Amino acid sequence: MKNEPSSADRYDLVIINGQVVLEDRVAQLDIGIRDGRIEHLSASVERGRAAVIDAAGLVVMPGMIDAHVHLNEPGLGHWEGFRSGSSALAAGGCTTYIDMPLNGIPPTVTVQALELKRKLAAGASYADYGFWGGLMPGYLEELAPLANAGVVGFKAFMSSPGDDHEDAFRRTDDQVLLEGMKRIAELNKVLVLHAEEESIVARLTELARREGRSGAADYTGSRPVIAEVEAVQKALDYAKQSGCRLHFAHISSSAAVMAIRQAKLTGTDVTLETCPHYLTLTDADLARMGAVAKCAPPLRSREEQAELWKCLAQGDIDLVASDHSPCPSQLKASSDLFVAWGGIAGAQSSLELLVDEGHLKRGIPLAHISRLLSGAPAKHFGYERMKGAIKPGLDADLVLLDLNEPYILAAGQLHQRHKHSPYAGRRIGCKVKKTLLRGGVIYDDSHGFAAIESGIEVKASHRIANC
Repeated sequence: MKNEPSSADRYDLVIINGQVVLEDRVAQLDIGIRDGRIEHLSASVERGRAAVIDAAGLVVMPGMIDAHVHLNEPGLGHWEGFRSGSSALAAGGCTTYIDMPLNGIPPTVTVQALELKRKLAAGASYADYGFWGGLMPGYLEELAPLANAGVVGFKAFMSSPGDDHEDAFRRTDDQVLLEGMKRIAELNKVLVLHAEEESIVARLTELARREGRSGAADYTGSRPVIAEVEAVQKALDYAKQSGCRLHFAHISSSAAVMAIRQAKLTGTDVTLETCPHYLTLTDADLARMGAVAKCAPPLRSREEQAELWKCLAQGDIDLVASDHSPCPSQLKASSDLFVAWGGIAGAQSSLELLVDEGHLKRGIPLAHISRLLSGAPAKHFGYERMKGAIKPGLDADLVLLDLNEPYILAAGQLHQRHKHSPYAGRRIGCKVKKTLLRGGVIYDDSHGFAAIESGIEVKASHRIANC
């Protein structure tokens, strides 16, 4: 660690007495912060005239980097916008997020759509942010301009996204997918995939609808594990042909994890995420709660969930992201699980759920939890020279967490626009007390939010540029 600066180099802020989660351990350290960055870590930092936050009794973690959120602007800001969505993220300890190219109208498949999204986000986000572009039929020529305009990478669907709006994001067929992957490889970008095999999902869905079946088990049965695995294997084959770097979104099954693990062992540049809902909810919860717990891929069995936890604990899952996919409450009202909107609104709960279920209940080390939430997304998506860990030189993006303050999440505590969540009513064994972005407190459990305009777009390095 760096030597203590001279008295002339005073800190702006010192955080004292916290249990600091480092990349390989937890240690009681003070953190000296200057100009928005971590300047010094030691057992005792000279405070001078700096502001002080006493973190005694609290854990200090790197802020979460949520690589998978849908904040729905432009066009669907009444579903969720940058202001409401980022407030929920900040209250949950997230300091950076990457917004998906859907469900906004228009989707982010052109530079013009990206610039519109940028204008809406500027001055309206509590947290820092980046943007994914979209790979979609008819827009292959837009990939290079979007890459040059600064998107982190691209997102594609191997099954129907389920939105009937004429301007909505569309599924990418096999021909466009392979050609897109070749171009994305040339651009040195990453492709994020929703991996479910459309031929399987469409056939099983049609059968269920024809027979008048619309319950939770019918919906889950229409999107079986094999649909995920077959799509994963196809995409991995295309990755070998194209040299494209892949990231699989919201993986829900251990079989898919193992297929990706095997590809890694043979040299494929591929990563995967899972989501808190696959780790904390099951198909039984979908049957009990209804559409509020509907997502795609669907929630799996308790046995499948247990296997997913094993994969996570042994390091075969690279990162965890929320896949926050909000909508107005009336779109969740249908008892027909095929008709109700599919997407779980969980932006505020990811970090707390993973620490509670992973660390407090299963004993997974906090350093490993931190890698899943912060270190790995920073590394894989180009932010590691700025964010993702608590060490000198990086942004002071921090979350202060009380591991001894369990609480029951009430719908009224949610900061997202629409107050429905499958986690409402759940007992969570820890609580975010403060969230800091570049050394400034953006959320305080006792006082709420700081002034808006905290967040800025942050450009990723993609392994080649100097951040």
